[in-house]
Amino acid sequence: MKEKVILAYSGGLDTTAIIPWLKENFDYDVICCCIDCGQGNELDGLEERAKLSGATKLYIEDIVDEFCDDYIVPCVQANAIYENKYLLGTSMARPGIAKRLVEIARKEGASAICHGATGKGNDQIRFELGIKALAPDLKIIAPWRMTDVWTMQSREDEIEYCRQHGIDLPFSADSSYSRDRNLWHISHEGLELEDPASEPNYDHLLVLGVSPEKAPEEGEYVTMGFEKGVPVSVNGEKMKVSDIIRKLNELGGKHGIGIVDIVENRVVGMKSRGVYETPGGTILMEAHQQLEELVLDRDTTKVKKDMGNLFSQIVYEGKWFTPLREATQAFIESTQEYVTGEVKFKLYKGNIIKAGTTSPYSLYSESLASFTTGELYDHHDADGFINLFGLPLKVRAMKMAEAEKNQ
Repeated sequence: MKEKVILAYSGGLDTTAIIPWLKENFDYDVICCCIDCGQGNELDGLEERAKLSGATKLYIEDIVDEFCDDYIVPCVQANAIYENKYLLGTSMARPGIAKRLVEIARKEGASAICHGATGKGNDQIRFELGIKALAPDLKIIAPWRMTDVWTMQSREDEIEYCRQHGIDLPFSADSSYSRDRNLWHISHEGLELEDPASEPNYDHLLVLGVSPEKAPEEGEYVTMGFEKGVPVSVNGEKMKVSDIIRKLNELGGKHGIGIVDIVENRVVGMKSRGVYETPGGTILMEAHQQLEELVLDRDTTKVKKDMGNLFSQIVYEGKWFTPLREATQAFIESTQEYVTGEVKFKLYKGNIIKAGTTSPYSLYSESLASFTTGELYDHHDADGFINLFGLPLKVRAMKMAEAEKNQ
């Protein structure tokens, strides 16, 4: 009986070519597994393509709600943004994919998992760290790193390889952007983006929305509700998280929200340039931060910002299934106990403009903040506070003056 391998299958040219390659070089039964994180019509025709390419079986696993509830929400609660710009769309999908691949491998009694990530990118790390953490006994096959066996170097090579194995598929060698899409975002790399000196061709590139220049001339108000840091409604309508993201993607795309052009530092040590479209995610992150401004105290805000940066690093580096992620997330979740309320804002030509925030747990006191001082605050108390707060500065200045005088 042949050994089985689970192939993380997208239906693209790379993973389609890998099917006959695995059969030819390892004599495996190839079981394809496509993990649906909200790729939309990219899943059309996959079963026929996988079977035509020689796969024994195809699983299409819908984990959209799990992706939203278990991976996106913790990142939103953490305000996790890698290098101040990247909202981790690809990064936070990978642990969920790895987890489901392992579950299918166990179900099928497979001895290996194969992925089509290249040897230069971050995804190989994210997939493999997840698999190692959850199933250390499973073999991992990464064709693009096996240069003695995997000899294909271009789309033309892969198309020819498929043709030689009787697989005639609707792929062309035309150059196009390299994209990764899920419910949260879509990333774009390649073509003019490979040169940081080149401006992105947004008319050709954008998929989820329009550029701010082409957004409507009139803004649109949106109200979001949160309970304990979790989004629960849009414009008064209760929805599950996945539907909230779909609605915000529609609104954000319409108004040119969430287009980011970034040169980021990959885990493997190189810089890469890409454009990310995250219309709904950008709105959701901003709304959550606006609510936290009202609810969190100064010291917690300061530490949470550091923990959010740490969380973004953990997720970016594929370390989801680690004690550090669990501990960091536990701290972040403890800060969300009172992050409940409504956030109103206006979307206008790429901007998210505040229009009012309310919370039953708001720490904002109008009487304290206004010029009309209430009984809680006596201006005279500031004298002693400033004397003590500034004492180290005053003592240092005095000592420096004394030392200079003695010289």
